[in-house]
Amino acid sequence: MFKIGKLPQGFLEYLIKKYTHKNSRIVIGPGIGKDAAVIDIGNKYLIAKTDPVTLASKDAGWYLVNINANDIACMGAKPRWLIATLLLPEKNTTNKLIEEIFASVSKACKKLGITLCGGHCEITYGIDRPIIIGAMFGEVAKNKLIKGKVQNGNDIILTKGIAIEGTAIIANEKETFLKKKFSAAFIRKAKAYLHNPGISIVKEALLASSIVNVNYMHDPTEGGLATGLYEVTKACNAGVIVEEDKIPVFPESRILCKEFGLEIMGTIASGALIIVCNHRDTQRIIKVLNKKEISATIIGKIVDKKTGAKLKDGKGRLHNLNHFPQDEITKIYPKIMREKRSKIQGVY
Repeated sequence: MFKIGKLPQGFLEYLIKKYTHKNSRIVIGPGIGKDAAVIDIGNKYLIAKTDPVTLASKDAGWYLVNINANDIACMGAKPRWLIATLLLPEKNTTNKLIEEIFASVSKACKKLGITLCGGHCEITYGIDRPIIIGAMFGEVAKNKLIKGKVQNGNDIILTKGIAIEGTAIIANEKETFLKKKFSAAFIRKAKAYLHNPGISIVKEALLASSIVNVNYMHDPTEGGLATGLYEVTKACNAGVIVEEDKIPVFPESRILCKEFGLEIMGTIASGALIIVCNHRDTQRIIKVLNKKEISATIIGKIVDKKTGAKLKDGKGRLHNLNHFPQDEITKIYPKIMREKRSKIQGVY
């Protein structure tokens, strides 16, 4: 019996190894921590990605566009085209709901310069909320592709903070409950995390990759920063050590995760970007991002593969990073609803 969330990494690796096939034009294929596929189309690379939105019901279209665009940008590519599939519940779908989703997708696409160029919609049974799946495509010059080749001693930078998406989901999904304990201003600010600091990392990813040769980028999402760092070790065949005291956390994120008993390191984290770069380039990246009002913090380093993924506490002691096969955000939903939902996918 699988828990809701990503498939266990070991089983997913087994499936990929057994059931995928090589092709001479596939530059980067499926794998843990590999944000998108890379296809040789001649003078450029085509970057392809697919991702669903299953947890967030409000602004689902905005989530969809941004989480797919984020993965395209992590490869150093500009996201350009989107195809979307919209599955709607048979019992409570209205014209208003459908139009809200279309408007949300359109608004996000317009902001990022992406064209919605196709898709599919249907009313279906067995679901209790809309499920929207995107396939996004981008392109990048061959000499600008980020291939994930890292070295020991590379710095690990994290932009903005962790659990940004989780904060927005909690505030939007649990607003009625939160009104009993928190001020309207606090709730309003937390709900706005979707846009400020925002779940998009496209701007910072493209900016960083335009000024230096970034070694690797990854946006931690489901399973939080901890899972994202494990994915770094898999994708880069390396180890990581991060310092607990240096991981940036916004006040609203810390408060809401504590309120619902969520471990913040395992809470869905779209909005943060992991950048792995040569030490000589670190301060240049941070300076350029800061000029664009994007915070960036050195949280750790790449180390030998045998180290695995480690967290250094305030006393300098090393601990294994916790595993989160199921995202902590699922704890905010009633048990019966958690059991109804399933999500079998790779990495997003």
